Amino acid sequence: MLRLFVRLLRRPLLPAVRLWRRNIQLRVVTATLLMSLAVVLALGFVVIAQVSKGLLDAKEEAAQSQAAGGFAVAQEKANAPATVDGPDATDNKVGRDASTWMNSLVKQLASGGQTAFEVVALGAGTGEQAPGGQGVKGARASGNVDPTASVPLALRRAVNHATGAFKTFSEIKYTAGSGQKAPEPALVVGKRLTDINGDPYDLYYLFPLTQEEESLNLVKSTIATAGLFVVALLSAIAWMVVRQIVTPVRMAAGIAERLSAGRLQERMKVTGEDDIARLGEAFNKMAQNLQQKIQQLEELSRMQRRFVSDVSHELRTPLTTVRMAADVIHDARVDFDPVTARSAELLAGQLDRFESLLADLLEISRFDAGAAALEAEPIDLRNVVRRVIDGAEPLAEHKGTRIRVLGDTQPVIAEADARRVERVLRNLVVNAVEHGEGRDVVVRLASAGGAVAVAVRDYGVGLKPGEATRVFNRFWRADPARARTTGGTGLGLSIAVEDARLHGGWLQAWGEPGGGSQFRLTLPRTADEPLRGSPIPLEPEDSRANRARAAAEAAAAAAGGTGSRPQSDGDRSPIPPRPPVAGQTTVPADPTALPGSGARVVARPAEQAPQEDRTDGV
Repeated sequence: MLRLFVRLLRRPLLPAVRLWRRNIQLRVVTATLLMSLAVVLALGFVVIAQVSKGLLDAKEEAAQSQAAGGFAVAQEKANAPATVDGPDATDNKVGRDASTWMNSLVKQLASGGQTAFEVVALGAGTGEQAPGGQGVKGARASGNVDPTASVPLALRRAVNHATGAFKTFSEIKYTAGSGQKAPEPALVVGKRLTDINGDPYDLYYLFPLTQEEESLNLVKSTIATAGLFVVALLSAIAWMVVRQIVTPVRMAAGIAERLSAGRLQERMKVTGEDDIARLGEAFNKMAQNLQQKIQQLEELSRMQRRFVSDVSHELRTPLTTVRMAADVIHDARVDFDPVTARSAELLAGQLDRFESLLADLLEISRFDAGAAALEAEPIDLRNVVRRVIDGAEPLAEHKGTRIRVLGDTQPVIAEADARRVERVLRNLVVNAVEHGEGRDVVVRLASAGGAVAVAVRDYGVGLKPGEATRVFNRFWRADPARARTTGGTGLGLSIAVEDARLHGGWLQAWGEPGGGSQFRLTLPRTADEPLRGSPIPLEPEDSRANRARAAAEAAAAAAGGTGSRPQSDGDRSPIPPRPPVAGQTTVPADPTALPGSGARVVARPAEQAPQEDRTDGV
């Protein structure tokens, strides 16, 4: 369930992930956008912090200076001598109690600030009443300010328990009669003073921070707008710069793909004299040189193919004449002396081989020229195998080899060219008989899914490490000094692998020194159908590696008390493998397996008798 959930989550993200991986311009622009955004955010935080600190420091300095002046005026009024009449009679202490004097003081102090500050007077102690029940009774404030809610309790305690002025940040809260005015941030400065009767009270100045807050908001909006503009500008610049670099690279990649597809005349458009222009010139020069070399190689290849074809055709006429003369001599060999008669027999045999070589050369030239045509029709491979075995029976009897066929109980139908498939199988079977050292040769047929396969297994000398990749080469021989006893031309397997490719199939080889070899032909059941696998494994079940693995599994099963399963006839190898030589050890396998060709070779044992040469043709 977890894997299914992860898969469902990843599915809609796959196009975006694929675009991210394939588009370098998108990655560079996105990285530039993120980095510039991070820089702008960091710079904005620093600037806003510095501006905020500067505004608050300036506000505190001005507020403390203004509050100090107010505190001095209030204390001076409380200490002024009493008078009876005059224009300042309202401020005299005579005939007035402290409450009336405090109301008048708050109004006078607040009138000088307009909207710059508000004044709050609280009784000493709890702020409700002075000690002894005299002096200020209740809190007083200007501008509909709620005195007790606007002055923090911590500040009141600090003023009550120490001398001097104290400050803190708080909010100015208004009473219900102020039209539900919203609270405002403020700086509160307070100090303990005495009234006209000498009783202590607390006087507070509340300085609104509305202007500073507006200034800070303006700075924030300005920085945000400028930051977005800078980020967009940097992203656009990055996009333009990267585009100037990526566009020629994409052009070069597209032209390289077209060059690889065979359009050798493609070139990059070069403008300017910068590094990109030099890159384009170098690319065009490389493409031109590559085109010239390929044209030279193609011309040389055409000349070689034409030479082989012409020579093969031109040799046919004299070969026909020589064949007629050799037949006359061969027919009259009974009248010759033994030496001359033997020479006539050798001449006839070599002429047969020469004719086969010419036929193979002509066939190879057709493959090289791309003129080989496939005449596919539905055929039963069992019939093809029977014809091949009938033709190889004389050689098998001479070698003492028995050819067995497995998997021929059911039809093995495929759309193929019967002549070419028969030629391939004839090469494989004759090679297996020749190099099987008199042991049995097994031909296995199978079909599954959209493929059919024929495998030819022998138990002869096998293949050395690396030989499976060369066994299909033209005129290749494991031992060049060895004669071809069956008259092979050295082109049989080369033609066979070309026939398999013409069908869209595989011709693959496996072998191990002293353990024999197996060649597998895999063809699509329907023409032009791509192959996805083969119904027959390339490495046979009776190989040394598989036998060792089976023995290890049997030993492990026996040690675990489960016992080993009796081997049925279907699991048993059709031909008993030759037991390995005592004391043999296996060296690491040679990594010569090629995908597609399927060539695979098991390493040669450390001690092995010299092996006989394997040729690749009949």
